Amino acid sequence: GSNVALELPPGAGPFVPTPPVLQTTDPYYRFNDLAYRWISLDNWTYSRTFKTPFDVSKWQRVNLVFEGVDTVAEILVNNITVGTTDNMFNRYEQCSFSWDWGPSFPTQGIWKDVRIETYNLCHLIYFTLTPSYGKSAQQWSLEIESSFDVVSAKPVAALMTVNIPKLQTRETYTIQLHPGESRVVLLVNISKSAAVETWWPNGHGNQTAYSMTTMFLMEAGYSIEKFSKVCYIFILFTLERFKKTLNWLRLLLLSTVDANMNALRVWGGGVYEQDEFYDICDELGIMIWQDFMFACALYPTDQSYLESVRAEITHQVKSLKSHPSIILWSGNNENEAAIADNWFSITHAEMEIYFKDYVTLYVKNIREIVLAEDKSRPYITSSPTNGVESVKEGWLSQNPYDTHYGDTHFYNYLSDCWNWTGYPKTRFASEYGFQSWPSFSTLVKVSAAEDWSYTSNFSLHLQHHEAGNDQMLHQAGLHFKLPQSTDPLKKFKDTIYLTQVMQAQCLKVETEFYRRSQSEIIKGEGHTMGALYWQLNDIWQAPSWASLEYGGKWKMLHYFARHFFAPLLPVGYEDNGVFYIYSVSDLHLDCHLTLKVSVQWSSLESVCSLATEELTIKAGSAVPIYKEPINDLMKRCGNCTRQSCVVTFYLESGGWLSSSGNYHFLSSLKDAVGLEKAEISATISQQGDQYIFVLQTNAIAPFVWLDVGIVQGRFSDNGFLMAQKRKEVLFYPWQPTIVEELEKSLSLTSLMDIS
Repeated sequence: GSNVALELPPGAGPFVPTPPVLQTTDPYYRFNDLAYRWISLDNWTYSRTFKTPFDVSKWQRVNLVFEGVDTVAEILVNNITVGTTDNMFNRYEQCSFSWDWGPSFPTQGIWKDVRIETYNLCHLIYFTLTPSYGKSAQQWSLEIESSFDVVSAKPVAALMTVNIPKLQTRETYTIQLHPGESRVVLLVNISKSAAVETWWPNGHGNQTAYSMTTMFLMEAGYSIEKFSKVCYIFILFTLERFKKTLNWLRLLLLSTVDANMNALRVWGGGVYEQDEFYDICDELGIMIWQDFMFACALYPTDQSYLESVRAEITHQVKSLKSHPSIILWSGNNENEAAIADNWFSITHAEMEIYFKDYVTLYVKNIREIVLAEDKSRPYITSSPTNGVESVKEGWLSQNPYDTHYGDTHFYNYLSDCWNWTGYPKTRFASEYGFQSWPSFSTLVKVSAAEDWSYTSNFSLHLQHHEAGNDQMLHQAGLHFKLPQSTDPLKKFKDTIYLTQVMQAQCLKVETEFYRRSQSEIIKGEGHTMGALYWQLNDIWQAPSWASLEYGGKWKMLHYFARHFFAPLLPVGYEDNGVFYIYSVSDLHLDCHLTLKVSVQWSSLESVCSLATEELTIKAGSAVPIYKEPINDLMKRCGNCTRQSCVVTFYLESGGWLSSSGNYHFLSSLKDAVGLEKAEISATISQQGDQYIFVLQTNAIAPFVWLDVGIVQGRFSDNGFLMAQKRKEVLFYPWQPTIVEELEKSLSLTSLMDIS
């Protein structure tokens, strides 16, 4: 028998006084994240006694493999040290110590699989596929890279057969494997008679994948068989397509595509995701911007650290590069900006050292490895960065946020978020957002009745962004009346609702600005070809920038994203007293549509409406299709004023709705005149696996919110402006339910219910 022990040293952290008394073992309950903090301050030993089910002496190589250990550890077998670790991203962190959107749960120890593997002759370590297209030959090819651990004392001859039946391609090669780590790179030309279907992002085409079998046949009947999926993809990093961001895995990723998103960024302060994440992204057509795990910090460049980093980058690129969903490697998150803006108060005399360290780590080491290991994708050193302009300035730009180049991160919680002129007319908006609170049904699971107040100790404890709760109320108060109920619970629920309204409306204005800026350049700014908002999902039940709550429930923002990321969308805005509507199309073909514009507010009947002549909406464009001075609009609509009217509009073809409907408020809703509290009723029926909610209202209702509590699932639409007497909404359950449960759980809220 053997005994394996993994020993971890105590973590560094502040002294924590006597921890709170645990009321439940759930680490998310109330203040339990503090009560569990002692875990990171102690030594931990993971041990297991086991017997090998085979005679290890009969094998040439026996490996004890740890896929992931966090972070500094010593590994012993039968009290003999067999290995040490110092990098959790190597096979053998960094946000676990808390961030402004998450708790402090420093992890230690084994976080991925542990196994014993044995083999004779050789073992396949890495197997990667890189497709390419030769324009001159007009032929697809596939680069196959195979890395082996050869334990034989002499070279091993092998026959390698590659078979892709649907592409009428079968090739056999003779290869030689040398003792030690042996690498074989082959180029397989795909039959010209085969019609290759390419892999497309969500919303732009199919995610075609071809089954491939690779057989390595060696001496004495020894063989290795590898089954793979091959995807053929063009990666043109000129940002010619709009990228949208931005059960965890399939449920999370299905929620991504259901909201018309086609891109996510794996952020550099987290972890490299598990293989299944990338597999599902391949399947669903979700493009991945992959950060390496460096974020918001200064890193050492001593030789031992660089060796660890080089091993990490090599392993991760080899492991991930076969996934067509990965379109970009990024060296770090905000570290170029951290140096440019001197976040860490570095003296002028020392700054040159940090410049040199930055280039050493992200250019001379990480970039060098990425370009050597993967020639099919671009690499950028940081985000935000000015790209080639940063390169010209020695890889560190004086202003990485320059809107004329590269990508931009932008946050402003105090200025009016409805004012589109405050947003950067950037080439790529790779990070932006506003906070909101999660639903009460999400919070109630981890709180007590005494916590249900916006100013309770619990609410303050959950907010990790300085002044975040005040900033949300400030932003909401610019356009909405804040809750004033004398019932503490109603006031808390109303405040939660209003923060979600605020977040959704703010992101709507900002994202629509980015989308309508994609086809124009004004004074060198514009041509905005991507928008990835921060952030997609939550890791606990707390206020954050996420559009998906802990557990997967859609916030109002996620429903709004389904509209503002729609492939065909009319966008309205004002500029110098003139109202404009742009058509934004991500479609691949031109379409012929009519724009319908209506004005109404105090009544469900339109005060006035108009329909344009048939318009040609150009594919992949954002162009103005309507403009009218606000004063002329008011006159044309009779008794309309800014406070008493709202503009709604959509694109249609042959009388059928062809685009998401949209709206434009002419004033803050706290100043609205004639907006009455609506009486909204709902009837629920079942249709197959879905449920139909038929809503009826007696008045216009802004931000109608359907909530079915702890029943898991999503609606086809939510948080909407109900401007018609009747509306049907579908509910897609994620777990079995019945009509009676939905009726019992349903709550309906609209803006005028807030008091």
